[in-house]
Amino acid sequence: MAELHPDWTPDEAAWLAAVDKALKGAPRERLVSRSEDNLAIAPLYPRKAEASPRAGRPAGQPWKILQRVDHPDVETANRLLLEDLAGGADGIDLVLTSSANAHGFGCGAQDAAGFDRLFEGVYTDLITIRVDGGYESGSTLALLIGHAQRMGLDVSKLNIISCSDYVTKLVHTGTLKNSIPVLRKRIADLSRFAQAKGMRGPLLCADGRSWHNRGATDAQELAFTLATALHYLRDLDAEGEGGDNPASLISMTLAATADQTGTIAKGRAMRRLWAAVLEQSSLPQHHLHLHMETSWRMLTKADPYVNMLRGTVACFAAGVGGADSISVLPFTTACGLPDSFARRVARNTQTILIEESNLHRVADPGAGSGAIEARTEDLAAAAWALFQETEAAGGIVEAMVAGTVQKHVDAARTERSQKIARRRQQITGVSAFPNLQEGPVRVLSGEHLLLDVASSTLALPRPGEGSVMQAIFDALEQGATLTDIMASRPLIDEISLNTRMPQPERQSEPFERLREAAALTNPAGRTVFLAALGPLADFTARATWAKNFFEAGGLPVTGGAETDGIGAAVEAWRASGAPLVCLVSSDKIYAAQGAEAAAALSAAGAEHIYLAGKPGELETSLKDAGVSAFVFEGCAMLDILADAHRRLGLPVAAGTSGEGLL
Repeated sequence: MAELHPDWTPDEAAWLAAVDKALKGAPRERLVSRSEDNLAIAPLYPRKAEASPRAGRPAGQPWKILQRVDHPDVETANRLLLEDLAGGADGIDLVLTSSANAHGFGCGAQDAAGFDRLFEGVYTDLITIRVDGGYESGSTLALLIGHAQRMGLDVSKLNIISCSDYVTKLVHTGTLKNSIPVLRKRIADLSRFAQAKGMRGPLLCADGRSWHNRGATDAQELAFTLATALHYLRDLDAEGEGGDNPASLISMTLAATADQTGTIAKGRAMRRLWAAVLEQSSLPQHHLHLHMETSWRMLTKADPYVNMLRGTVACFAAGVGGADSISVLPFTTACGLPDSFARRVARNTQTILIEESNLHRVADPGAGSGAIEARTEDLAAAAWALFQETEAAGGIVEAMVAGTVQKHVDAARTERSQKIARRRQQITGVSAFPNLQEGPVRVLSGEHLLLDVASSTLALPRPGEGSVMQAIFDALEQGATLTDIMASRPLIDEISLNTRMPQPERQSEPFERLREAAALTNPAGRTVFLAALGPLADFTARATWAKNFFEAGGLPVTGGAETDGIGAAVEAWRASGAPLVCLVSSDKIYAAQGAEAAAALSAAGAEHIYLAGKPGELETSLKDAGVSAFVFEGCAMLDILADAHRRLGLPVAAGTSGEGLL
């Protein structure tokens, strides 16, 4: 091969010529992939030299490392909190039971005494505290302010980000106890109360995780989060809150995934979109506090160590994308409450990216990258179009009441589920490269929390001039709990959705339900036998593939060894005692021996025979010989595995089969 001249620089024409040669006449469009939002992703982009950095974090300033505090036991939560802060966290993301993001757990501190114990030994004036109490974030904020005052701290000096978010409550439960005008009065109460106490940070949060964890695409997450933020801007404007800069009272949260370019573009696109909203609203530009959390949806319970890799890529992308603060979910989050080790790994993921990789040193590292700039622009344009559609429907709440938002999210979720069920979208450690011999990981004990029954009913005034929040603050100081506050809120013009949003689900759950069902109900290890035909070189690749295929459903595989002809393969199957058998070999061997082997297995008593590979023109003859199903990349994998469970006499867990989906 001739060596290239050291001064030779390939241009686009030369590259395209090389591409055409490699494609052998196939169209270049084969190299263009598509995102979930149907955005074109080219194989190569030129540098965008004219691009300038987008305003995000100040140049050289690292993002804040926030660690979730969500253990139900207050004593344990305090211990973990202190470990996190001593181990390098800049602050905490305090997730209460009432938060839609608690995923069944949540910090158990529900009253003033609980908060005093939770923050015992914590220098609250030196850390960032993100308050995620969901619908009751305002009341949670009151508990935190009360604790600070008892400690003699100046509330105005605290770095608090409060996350009141009633739109997420509507997404999560399908119901709001109050109409929008009443909720606006409550927001006004919260704003005036916080101002009177000296707090200056954000009070409202538009949370993209509520859409993401239910299946939304990146563009949908951006559009509906943006629409929520605009909805809160209107709430503040209607009540005259926020002065000339109501945007200062609003923060946003987005999910960071292992799609590195997509996550970088998502953070950059949101700042661009928010700047456009403020400009169109004739409001001053204000730095958006953008918090990003690694995706709960992408976490797996099976082979959880792979979550370390997912979390690292997601954190990297969130940091490069300009997030002000990041929470990395510990790698065992899908398995239960993470222990100290898993939490330390989550913290250190961020610390290494900041202290050793120095990701924060450059303002907007993606600026000028053709791929990142193109993805940002395309994503922003797609989100803006959907945002305008939502606004045309009357805003985010009206669009949800009408059911249009649900249709978008449900369609995206269904399309993704089909890809996952067919392994067109692989999940490492679950649908691809499963490991049935993996050991358990350590998690902490802790029951999923249900809200306590209210111990008392409070007479809360109607919202208006700040009196409600002050009444709540006084009640909490006198021993009331968050549950008491929730139970005491009057029902005023309830809002309900006719069509509920899909429930949050991790993408790997359908396969994991099969794995768990097999582990619990198949102690004898009823297996699938791989009947190999021909020499080793002909069947090894498909035998390896078929082993991964069946083990993704929790079904152990035996066989797969070279035998001396069809008769020997049939005898090996008989000796294995495996109820199911799968033929594995090359297309050439299938053409010569496939039908004969299937007929021999069928005559020997095999009631259900699989064949690894696409049958092509051999389909009719193979079926006539006894082959019941063909397994190949892109087949109805989840359905086939669920059917195998039934044939083995194993109970199929609810929701595992793709029936009606594929």
